[in-house]
Amino acid sequence: MSAYQDALEQKVKTHGEIIRWLIAMAVSLGALLEVVDTSIVNVALPHIQGNLGATFTEVGWVITAYSIANGIMIPLSAWLGSIFGTKRYFILSMIGFTIASLMCGFSNNLFMLVFSRLLQGLFGGGLLAKAQSILFQSFPKELQGHAQGLFGVCVIVGPIIGPTLGGYLTDMYNWRWIFFINLPVGILASFLCFLALPKDIPEPKSDKKVDWLGIMLLVLAVGPFQYMLEEGQQDDWFSSPIILTCAVTAFVSAILFVVQEWTTKNPAVNLHVLRHRSIASGSLLSLVMGMTMYGTMFSIPSFVQTLLGFTAMQAGMLLLPGSIASGILMPLAGVFAKKGDARVLVATGTLIMAWVMFQLTAINLQTSVDFFWWPLIIRGFAMIFIYMPLTMATLGNCPPNEIAAASGFFNLARQLGGSIGVAAITTILVQRNEFHRQVLIEKVTPFSPAAFDAMKSFSGIFTHQGASPHDAMVGARMVANANVLTQASVMSFEDISWLVGVLLCVTLPLLLLLDSGMKGSKAATAAH
Repeated sequence: MSAYQDALEQKVKTHGEIIRWLIAMAVSLGALLEVVDTSIVNVALPHIQGNLGATFTEVGWVITAYSIANGIMIPLSAWLGSIFGTKRYFILSMIGFTIASLMCGFSNNLFMLVFSRLLQGLFGGGLLAKAQSILFQSFPKELQGHAQGLFGVCVIVGPIIGPTLGGYLTDMYNWRWIFFINLPVGILASFLCFLALPKDIPEPKSDKKVDWLGIMLLVLAVGPFQYMLEEGQQDDWFSSPIILTCAVTAFVSAILFVVQEWTTKNPAVNLHVLRHRSIASGSLLSLVMGMTMYGTMFSIPSFVQTLLGFTAMQAGMLLLPGSIASGILMPLAGVFAKKGDARVLVATGTLIMAWVMFQLTAINLQTSVDFFWWPLIIRGFAMIFIYMPLTMATLGNCPPNEIAAASGFFNLARQLGGSIGVAAITTILVQRNEFHRQVLIEKVTPFSPAAFDAMKSFSGIFTHQGASPHDAMVGARMVANANVLTQASVMSFEDISWLVGVLLCVTLPLLLLLDSGMKGSKAATAAH
């Protein structure tokens, strides 16, 4: 039993089991804030750009700064928790995140806003992974499913309600309220943490040296990699010297980081947890699930906004029923995870998710809201079979003293997967759009009866409106070109749905490397 668990059991004896659930509520609120803020800013960028007089490229740093700082801090959260103490570090992160949100809301220039978002990301990185490790150490194994279910609601629902909430606050008030909304939640979560988390037990003084080299290499690996993913498509990837430099820096730094952390006596990031097969394979699966989850949350709103004319608010509302379904049904995941083999549950959820993606290959310009309704609700249902059992199979049997480090890897993998997924989908959409455009153009010739009839019809419309024969033909060609571009875009989105479905299917063999999640290791059992 760890020092944290020993202190918690003493507090539970005094105040009762309600302490565990207060802790669950407190840390889940913290995690929810961190997850929501990864996406809540997206829909407000045009408003921020106009209000602060920034260019499109400059305002993108509002998102990039947060992602980079967050990615760096998540793997360091275990080490920082051991330095400051679990309670002290989590409350410090919560208060720091809340103050940074206040600074974001009051920012009157782009530099101040980007700097405040950087602070948000640094403090937020200590919330997500640490919250999950606290839950694992706060509940006995028979209640882990319910506790992780509460946390899962935050992780799954948060990124979806972010754009919806951001769109509503921006339209009804102004963009600053997407940050001010964090204040009451942050204050409540900080108070609950102060009230419920057990007091940190001072550890004996040690002469352990700080692994500054490891920290520096982590910054040089994650920072440029996140920047490359965020800005790569806009800068035409490796044709840009900056992107190429980031890629080389990240690759070399990552290799040196692994060597440093594996060989040093006091690593800042404990890579040795990856010796557990379930943690290594579970983190890899978390990476894939992050790619598919965040990728589809990007592609579907992009399709309906770009081609169907939805507003950002309408696109967010389209995803909302599925997230509500996940939130309502998540408690069932705890029951399933406790009684069934986690690998079977994850496989079931993955196959359902793949089926949904294959259904979405039928999208076209006549697609209505009703077409998306059931597939997206079923997608939300599938998520509860994936996230909760995958978490339990990956972390459920981890020794208590390694939970924090393992949780950091698991959550970092999902976040990086999300960034990779969005970057990959953006790039593939551009490439497939160009491919389909070229194929369609080859078919639009004077020798094609369908193309000839369409051009004649378009030309007739312009002639009827008073245009000369020459102008009518020019107008007809412009309309035909616009139709080609539109159809190419539709076909590229269809390709994305098919590709994600196939990716989900081919990752299924990785489940064989996971534990069943049905029984704990001796270390985990001894912890309770």
